[in-house]
Amino acid sequence: MWRPCQRRCVHSSVRLMKKLGGKTPAEQRWVLRQLRDPYVKASHAENFRCRSAFKLLEMDDKFRLLQPGHSVVDCGAAPGAWSQVAVQRVNSAGTDPELPSGTVVGIDLLNIPPLDGAHFLSSHDVTDPSTHAKLLELLPNGRAHVILSDMAPNASGFREMDHERLITMCLSLLDLAEKVLQPGGALVCKYWDGILARTLHERLSRVFGGVRTLKPNASRKDSAERYFFAKMYRKRIK
Repeated sequence: MWRPCQRRCVHSSVRLMKKLGGKTPAEQRWVLRQLRDPYVKASHAENFRCRSAFKLLEMDDKFRLLQPGHSVVDCGAAPGAWSQVAVQRVNSAGTDPELPSGTVVGIDLLNIPPLDGAHFLSSHDVTDPSTHAKLLELLPNGRAHVILSDMAPNASGFREMDHERLITMCLSLLDLAEKVLQPGGALVCKYWDGILARTLHERLSRVFGGVRTLKPNASRKDSAERYFFAKMYRKRIK
């Protein structure tokens, strides 16, 4: 006799076979990993746009960098999961009328679906002066309390090249900070571990009072992904 649990298993197997059908071995491994990932399941349950939301939630729970009323710039924002967290934490949608309302501005070369409480600059380059000008208009008093960056280049398959490209992207955030980050502000940026990570750490240490390396639990253990959390920004001296 077929029991309900047996039927569910058969139906799950059929769905799984459909997901895997016609895919390359590498694509099949990715699908299987996604299906088994508890953070992917949790992101669906909590309506986050992707699992990366839990990385920012964990870091913010520990360091309280996103406060109601804060202004936040989210670099490499697509598809918008970090902006979702920022909107909640700084109350930029005005969900709690008793708390001050913050501001969230997301930037990406890709299209970012609309999100209540966030301003998105889709098809914008975070290094472009015209993007900086728009940020100055959108941010209250032209200043941000926090810069977030989960951006990364498209993977080339060459680890050292990808590492160098991402470090270069992170270094560009120092120019952005000089334009919009208020004194005492904070920055969180993703990097891939490698030989140039020390260079990035040193450059951040010149303009921030403290820099820490983080590896959130939601980051996959086999990934070279790390984050720098830099706090107490001081404008660099030319």
